[in-house]
Amino acid sequence: MRATVIHGPRDVRIEEVPDPVLRHPTDAVVRVVSACICGSDLWAYRGVASRVAGQRIGHEFLGIVEETGSEATGVTRGDFVVAPFVWSDGVCDYCHDGLHTSCPQGGFWGEVGSDGGQGEAVRVPFADGTLVKLPKEAAGEEKLLPGLLALSDVMSTGHHAAVTAGVRPGSTVVVVGDGAVGLCGVLAAQRLGAGRIIALGRHEARTAIARTFGATDVVAERGEAAVEAVRELTGGQGAHAVLEAVGTEESMRTAISVTRDGGAVGFVGVPHGGSAGVDISRMFDGNISLRGGVAPARAYIPELLPDVLSGAIDPGLVFDRTVGLDGVPDGYRAMDERTALKVRVTF
Repeated sequence: MRATVIHGPRDVRIEEVPDPVLRHPTDAVVRVVSACICGSDLWAYRGVASRVAGQRIGHEFLGIVEETGSEATGVTRGDFVVAPFVWSDGVCDYCHDGLHTSCPQGGFWGEVGSDGGQGEAVRVPFADGTLVKLPKEAAGEEKLLPGLLALSDVMSTGHHAAVTAGVRPGSTVVVVGDGAVGLCGVLAAQRLGAGRIIALGRHEARTAIARTFGATDVVAERGEAAVEAVRELTGGQGAHAVLEAVGTEESMRTAISVTRDGGAVGFVGVPHGGSAGVDISRMFDGNISLRGGVAPARAYIPELLPDVLSGAIDPGLVFDRTVGLDGVPDGYRAMDERTALKVRVTF
């Protein structure tokens, strides 16, 4: 089969690799129908996150189950499924607590020795604990596929930011970051009933999506200027809940600075700039909470799925370019150069 392989910074190739096979009785093999490129993939692409030459890449996909092991009884051949970006056994204490990302037997797609989502097929460990079945008829509804694909990561991650920040009906929310996760954070906040949503972003195409998703205000400034703008919009108080979806020192500093006393920051941006942005004194003085981390998408997908199927939310709007597998290297370049927000891959 063919799959996306990374060899070094800005060196992503489509290569022939061995077909996936069942290794354990709890495995399944899934033929990929749709996948995508994630903003976090760009850190490996840019050389910020290290990868072994020849390693697979990609962690978001929809597919059709082609084969199952003897102990995988929750899915069968022909099932249409979505895979969260982390596999998990579904039976450990962490999985029972809804924190599948801490499963001792779990892992991330694209780890050395595992398949990546940007390929024609994937071996799925612990299929019963990992995969979520979708209505079979949805596989033929093209308009639904982008939204369903978004559940594998960005929509679930945006929801995690909103939940951990304590978004509640009527609350004022600030979203730091206008990437796909930040935009899905806007949508998640709207879904949870936020009364006012202030999106921080300066790219007009992206802030237009933010407004479609429910943003009531847009702040284009950064740094101290952004903090001042948010303070002005909120009568000097700041927001009850702040969603941090970037992962830099500046974005974390901004997030904490625009949180009102007694509020909370939900951070889901993959850290890649240290922790100097965490102002412990400000958090202590203002009783500000900091929560978040890697989103347990497997816990959130069943909750979010009905709203995607009904059309109540459409996180698929974050995909602004679609390519075939051969177009994946160009998709990486487009996202790296910010000429594309999020690239979907079809097979």
